[in-house]
Amino acid sequence: MPIDESLPFIPVRIAVLAVSDTRTLADDRSGNTLVERLEGAGHMLAAREIVKDDVGTIVEQLAAWIDDPEIDCVITTGGTGVTGRDVTPEALAEVCEKEIPGFGELFRWLSFQSIGTSTVQSRATAGVARGTYIFALPGSTGAVKDGWDGILATQLDSRHRPCNFVELMPRLQER
Repeated sequence: MPIDESLPFIPVRIAVLAVSDTRTLADDRSGNTLVERLEGAGHMLAAREIVKDDVGTIVEQLAAWIDDPEIDCVITTGGTGVTGRDVTPEALAEVCEKEIPGFGELFRWLSFQSIGTSTVQSRATAGVARGTYIFALPGSTGAVKDGWDGILATQLDSRHRPCNFVELMPRLQER
């Protein structure tokens, strides 16, 4: 789908959350990849943290960012697999008011092009919480590239046609 260059680009303020028991900011390659891509696209890195694979800890960080008027969107990396420690989707389920099921479906379709049937192990998901978008990507750099390049780069571009997530932001809390 095309980018309409006649429309203004509206930067999105994005927080990046890595969910990991082992990573630090110094060695968070998938987080670094995501930050490079979002800033390269003209968006603003609003915040960045790493938290442990623990539902309560993830929910606490997400809630703080959801309530921050300076953050429009949160993108998480990690914790979307099927092991006992993978709890990012469960944390999103606690904070999100609406799911965006097509995000996970499209992510797995795109990921299938790269890793084949191994994509079924991903529980990538997305939703909206009190007017803030939250997208949960797996923790590999390949998955971050698939998610950003294949979905988020265009859906977070206000010029993308026929529609995009940015143009809906003012209406996310309508009643």
